[in-house]
Amino acid sequence: MEVRWDARKAAANYSKHGISFADAATALDDPQALTIEDRRFAEERFVTVGLDAFGRLLVVVYAYPPSADIVRLISARRATASEKKQYYGEEG
Repeated sequence: MEVRWDARKAAANYSKHGISFADAATALDDPQALTIEDRRFAEERFVTVGLDAFGRLLVVVYAYPPSADIVRLISARRATASEKKQYYGEEG
């Protein structure tokens, strides 16, 4: 699977969240990642909570058109406390 992103969106995301899209892409490879479909949009979007290559728990939003083997990153940020609990399976 190829991962792509818009350079301007990546720069804006880094300025806002301090997470590069290159790092965020590695969270999609986490075998323990949690992924849900985000049906609020016409395009197929997904939200994944996973560990990146540096061990940071990230929330990555991306589009994954069914007709292509290309993922387009939309945003990435560090997971919130409640998202961490979901990922690690802790009781709330």
